[in-house]
Amino acid sequence: MSDLTEALTLRPGNGCWTALADPRYESINSMFGGWTAAVCLLAVVQQADPQHRPSAITTNFIEAIPPTSEVRIRTRRLGGGRSIEHWVTEITPIDEERILAHAVVVMTNRRSTDGHVQAKMPNAPDPNILDEFHAPGTQGERTLIRPIAGHPPHDSDDTFSLAWVRDLTGRTVDRAQLAFLADQFAPRSFFWSDGPRPSATLTMTVYFHGTDDEIASVGDNYILNEAIASRGESSTCGQHARMWSRSGALLATSEQLSWYR
Repeated sequence: MSDLTEALTLRPGNGCWTALADPRYESINSMFGGWTAAVCLLAVVQQADPQHRPSAITTNFIEAIPPTSEVRIRTRRLGGGRSIEHWVTEITPIDEERILAHAVVVMTNRRSTDGHVQAKMPNAPDPNILDEFHAPGTQGERTLIRPIAGHPPHDSDDTFSLAWVRDLTGRTVDRAQLAFLADQFAPRSFFWSDGPRPSATLTMTVYFHGTDDEIASVGDNYILNEAIASRGESSTCGQHARMWSRSGALLATSEQLSWYR
């Protein structure tokens, strides 16, 4: 079993789930936000109609989740029908009612239809010829980033970035792992400053576009993370991002709002 699979393990109990805030997935001073989003999503997936797939998750990061702590994950179906379900998830300490994170998940029955893709995958060199980078914290030791463009700090205030990203523990990519990797971007406020500065994700939404086959075909290979800021002002900054498979499928997009100082 890979490190990431272990870290995302949920244990059923008393009408909810429990999980260990695995210290192998700590960011700078608390659990990595991608871990939080992924466990919220998995808790819903394990309870929802198996014919439904995650189409969107919005995660609000309310308080820091301390590594090594046990947490409780409660899910509740808000409503829906045969094609669409809406769920809510809350993470609390194991022995308190204080909410640490809150997520809303949309599950849909993905039937075949006609389609259209507006965006085009950027040109990107083979990841194996690029330098390696690891983000701060223990989680960064288990995720490999190969920057292509816009890796801070740099001599421009352009906030565009492009990088290959891969989990190093061998876990096969699924929608939960896409939610995990959707937080694997440098904060956009780093791009117009001299380097890292205090920053925290307030809320992150991930929209899942890839089909089951497209996602399964990734295996444990790289995905291409593309991002740009919308605007940073008065301590908050928005980010638009796209996540591509090596074969050119748009797997997911995301929107993120961060606080910075």
